Amino acid sequence: MLGYIDKIKKISKRLLQESRVDMVIGFRKGTMPMMNEPCFIKNPDDVDTLVWDSHCGINLANYLTNRKEKIGIIAKGCDSRNIVTHIIENKISRDQLVIIGVPCKGMVDKRKVSSKIEEEIQDTSEKDSQIIVKTRAGETALDKAEVLQDNCLTCIHRNPAIYDELAADLVEEQKDIDRYEDTHTIEAMSSEEKWKYFEDLLAPCIRCYACKNACPLCYCPTCFVDESKPQWVGKSQDTTDIRTFHFLRAFHCAGRCTDCGACERACPVGINMRVFTKKLEKDCLDQFGWEAGLSLDDRPPLDTYRPDDPENFIK
Repeated sequence: MLGYIDKIKKISKRLLQESRVDMVIGFRKGTMPMMNEPCFIKNPDDVDTLVWDSHCGINLANYLTNRKEKIGIIAKGCDSRNIVTHIIENKISRDQLVIIGVPCKGMVDKRKVSSKIEEEIQDTSEKDSQIIVKTRAGETALDKAEVLQDNCLTCIHRNPAIYDELAADLVEEQKDIDRYEDTHTIEAMSSEEKWKYFEDLLAPCIRCYACKNACPLCYCPTCFVDESKPQWVGKSQDTTDIRTFHFLRAFHCAGRCTDCGACERACPVGINMRVFTKKLEKDCLDQFGWEAGLSLDDRPPLDTYRPDDPENFIK
C-alpha cells in the first residue's frame, strides 16, 4: 500500500486546484509510532503532508457528520461503507463528496506489534510484506500478516464500496473465511459460560467512552449516556451501568456496523467490544441477508417496514 500515496497526493492536489472540493480529509504522520492522525488539507501546496500506510486505521467517515463543505475523502473499504451509511441516514449528501477509494490490504494492530517488541518502539516502516520496527537496540522485521487487526483478518470488503477516483487497482477479496468463528464459539456456550465470558470481557472498562467517540455511527446530538430525562444509565463504575452502556451502544449499531474496528482500536484497555456488534451483524445477515454500507439504494432492515414481511411478530 506504500505505493498508493503518490496517486493520493496527485488526486488530492488536482481536486483542490480545480476547486472541486474545499478540503481533503486524509492522514498525516502522527507524533507517536503506528499512530497516523487525521488531517484536513485545504491548500494544494499542503498535500505533501499526506501519508498512507498500514497505520491509517482510524475511520475517516467519523469526520463527515453534518458538514456543509464540498469534501474529498480518502476511503478504504470499511470507511466507504460507513460513508454509504452516512448518506443513507442524511448526515451528508452524496454530491458533497469526492471519494478517493483506496483498496486495502489490512491495518496493523499496534498492540500486537508492541507485544512482540520488548524495547520502546521509536519508529516503524514497511517493506513488502514486513513491518520494520526500530528501537534503541536496533531493527526487528515482523511479518505483517501476524500483526494485522483482527477485523482485517476476516474482512471480505477490502475494496471501497463506492468511489469517484481510485488510488490503485482493486485488490482480490479474501475468500473462504469464517467471519463469525468467534461468534459461533460464544453462541455454543451455556448461559453460565456466556455470563462469565462477558463479565471477564467488560471487567477492565473504565467508562472513558473512547469506543463511542471513535465510532463513525455514534453521532446522536445527545448520547443516551448523557440523557437525564429519563436517565438510561448511571455514571458510576457499577457493573450494571457498564454492561448497559456496551449493550445499548451495540444495539444502536445493529444493521449499521461495518466492523471497521475503530472501537477496539481506540480502547485504552484493549476490550474487544466487537463481539457485540459482530453478533448483531451476523443476525442481520442471517435473518435479512443484509450487510451494511454496500448500496445507496437499499434501506437497512431495521428502518424498513413491508406489509408482506413474513415475520408475524411485527404485525
